[in-house]
Amino acid sequence: MTLADVAKLAGVSVSTASKALNGKPEVADATRSRVRHAAAELAFHPNPLARGLISGRTRTIGLLTDELGGRFSMPVLLGVENALGNEEMSVVLCDARGDSIRRQHYIRTLVARQVDGFIILGESNDLRPSLTRDIPVPVVYVYGESGDPGDLSILADDEGGARLAAEHLISLQRRHVGHITGPVLYRAARDRAAALRRVLHDSGLDLAGGEPLHGEWSRRWGRHAAHMLVTADPDVDAIFCGNDQIADGVCEALTNLGRRIPDDVAVVGYDNWETLAADCRPPLTTIDLNLEQLGAVAVEHLSAALDGHRTTGVIRHPGRLVVRESTGPSPHRSGRGLGGRLGPDHAGGPPITRAQDAREHGEPERERRHHTERHHEAGRVGDRPDDERGDEA
Repeated sequence: MTLADVAKLAGVSVSTASKALNGKPEVADATRSRVRHAAAELAFHPNPLARGLISGRTRTIGLLTDELGGRFSMPVLLGVENALGNEEMSVVLCDARGDSIRRQHYIRTLVARQVDGFIILGESNDLRPSLTRDIPVPVVYVYGESGDPGDLSILADDEGGARLAAEHLISLQRRHVGHITGPVLYRAARDRAAALRRVLHDSGLDLAGGEPLHGEWSRRWGRHAAHMLVTADPDVDAIFCGNDQIADGVCEALTNLGRRIPDDVAVVGYDNWETLAADCRPPLTTIDLNLEQLGAVAVEHLSAALDGHRTTGVIRHPGRLVVRESTGPSPHRSGRGLGGRLGPDHAGGPPITRAQDAREHGEPERERRHHTERHHEAGRVGDRPDDERGDEA
């Protein structure tokens, strides 16, 4: 079937049929509906190349990443792909693997293929050099801030996530909150530590141990730092961790020290790496970065830029609190804490309980979304090799 067949069945010219199927505003709604019904009846699908010649667009987006196999990249990529599918667009994915020469080659290749726009996916929230001057089409940076304030960067809200964790612990009447996190050179580690301190200060509390404990993003560091923190402040009754791997190591160390979780010490992680957090002993309360939504938001803003509505600056996308057993209220504690019941989180709803999380992310879905994470994990949770390193959160 051809466009001429659709036009004939709808009783319009070929030009009008083309405009109707391409969403041109000069076509009346009734005519557009008639043309679309005719196209559906004839099972007609527009040729994307011909459509591109008419509209000036290829309906293809170039997505450039430096870490295709990373557990932070994959959820973002899934969100991008789902959102582009809803827009009837496609994506060309290129993995530069951190190589600047390879990156420039892919940029030139994608520009030559006339992609409509670029999404540049980073591997952390840290600043990165802008690539926009080499790209003649709209660009959105995701999970990595461009060094040019004239670009648009969409980041996970690290300060907001830390606030959620701190407010949750304070609502459980925890008064001696410690912080074990990754290297201080990472912006995420610095931002979360600063936000935690502000929330504690506003509640009249000091950080247990006096200072955040910075080290590797690993279980090994979590185990070691937990011993350090308990020695420095035996009264510690809560620990906020920079990622779920650190938190898993903290839980192991606390158990070995005879501290009950959550009765004696509540533990909160970060990332909601579900294959780890749900298998932690006990299952881990944590902050979900909403990475799939981060990808979808990037597509939304790129689509707006393609339509002439360009945004600049930084957008920080909210995370959510996922409550599991590692912060369950202790039997000997009473009351509702300094802040009462924890209010709606940044995502516009109440904290997510473990039961709600299981309903929202059934096992088949969880298996599909995180197959890459399991593939890259150095052993099962129960193995806990001493040299296992975590990823920056």
